[in-house]
Amino acid sequence: MIRTLCFLVIGSLVTAGAIAQGSSFNGLHMGLGDLSRLSKAKTRSISAENFTGEKGKAGMATIGSHQKYGRELGQGWKISPSAEIAKKTVLTMAQIDGPGTIQHIWMTSTATWRFLILRMFWDGEKEPSVEVPLGDFFGNGWGSYAPISSLPVAVNPGKTFNCYWEMPFSKSCKITLENISDADIALFYQVDYSLTENPTDVGNFHAQFRRVNPLPFKSDYTILDGVKGWGHYVGTYLAWGVNNGGWWGEGEIKFFLDGDGTFPTICGTGTEDYFCGSYGFENPVTHQTQEYNSMYAGLAQIIRPDGLYRSQQRYGLYRWHIMDPIRFDKDLKVTIQALGWRSEGRYLPIQDDIASVAYWYQTEPHAPFPKLPDKDSLEIQ
Repeated sequence: MIRTLCFLVIGSLVTAGAIAQGSSFNGLHMGLGDLSRLSKAKTRSISAENFTGEKGKAGMATIGSHQKYGRELGQGWKISPSAEIAKKTVLTMAQIDGPGTIQHIWMTSTATWRFLILRMFWDGEKEPSVEVPLGDFFGNGWGSYAPISSLPVAVNPGKTFNCYWEMPFSKSCKITLENISDADIALFYQVDYSLTENPTDVGNFHAQFRRVNPLPFKSDYTILDGVKGWGHYVGTYLAWGVNNGGWWGEGEIKFFLDGDGTFPTICGTGTEDYFCGSYGFENPVTHQTQEYNSMYAGLAQIIRPDGLYRSQQRYGLYRWHIMDPIRFDKDLKVTIQALGWRSEGRYLPIQDDIASVAYWYQTEPHAPFPKLPDKDSLEIQ
């Protein structure tokens, strides 16, 4: 028996060694378990110090946003750390030829975030796969800083946005930022990516913004609809503005999958439950609603009345389906109810100001997005 066990162990080691020698790591899907693995992927980065990401072409600027500060030091010093986006214009932040994958994006700007529209295009497509106001994409939809410490999105002191969503492309990638405001703005940014082959079974990253203010009475809020193709849903951000007094989060989220009709396949049990909280997010000691951040879910922001003109409570919530993606084969629709309480223990359909970002991966081509709200409809009052 011992001899047989030894042969089994040796056979397993030989098989494992053969698999290891025969496999080639592409440098993606990083984690501590893969950090020691070497790959032939090429690391590149695009910023205002290297607009093309070319090898050996960074830090060469002699003109740029900070040239007056480095005028005595010259080339090789900090000359072009930011890009200007003139009012009513579009900056192409990144134009990359693939195959490859974006692995990290860092951005900061003091502009009005709802007036900066982030778009991403994969493999030469004409319609964007990502179209979201800048702050909302990073879980900061109310225009003021809300720290987030989650796995795919981090918002850090200094009003700094980071995301680690993996964004693969086969042929090309284009990222733009449109300034729809009436003022020129400065943008500091960095797009970190790898030039490498992607697995054949990856989907493309998508994100879509919506807003309704106010929600019509007895209507569900639609987070996402019209999705056609094969993929999985990976996240929700909600910027929820309460337009009445009382608790607002009794509503249930619903996922309609692959031809579901009146009733969905997945139905939640309440808004705070979906965002991995309970009982109104109440701190049992202070009896106040409590902000929280975690890897996969959070109530990152509460804007409270100030006794003057800031009269309504507003909430920023995120839920990342990283360990529990919602998979679909043909189509997907996501809705959530806006539900509070009225007298005598009865539910009250409420008419709140709700904006959302839906995040998902799918095969291309994707269905056209609804038209983005105009500037006045995006603005936060």
